[in-house]
Amino acid sequence: MFIQIEPTSEIPIYTQLANQLIELIATGTLQPSEALPSVRSLAADLGVNMHTVNKAYHELERKNIIQIIPKSGAVINSISNTGPSVSQVELIKQFMKPLIAESIVYGMDEKQILSMATSIISDIRREEE
Repeated sequence: MFIQIEPTSEIPIYTQLANQLIELIATGTLQPSEALPSVRSLAADLGVNMHTVNKAYHELERKNIIQIIPKSGAVINSISNTGPSVSQVELIKQFMKPLIAESIVYGMDEKQILSMATSIISDIRREEE
């Protein structure tokens, strides 16, 4: 599992970590029911504070991507084959809306935004292979 943290990024480290774990799950590098490294172990490997890893794990648990089992660790949830729930779609929409609005502020049109989204999906799918 390869995770790269950029300490000088404007994106908080816990968010970088959570986003990269989501991408590893999306590409199939991490599988449902697979245990994640312990908070202590991952923090040591990445050279970050344990509280940072803990915060990332709790963010993923809040999104129902992982389950934290006290005294046992974190496990990736099996995602339903029926697709996302209504609340999951709404959560994704809440995160996407400001990004799309920011893209428009920077002068991107709908075609450019859709092209970028398609390109990102292709990149993730390519990593699955």
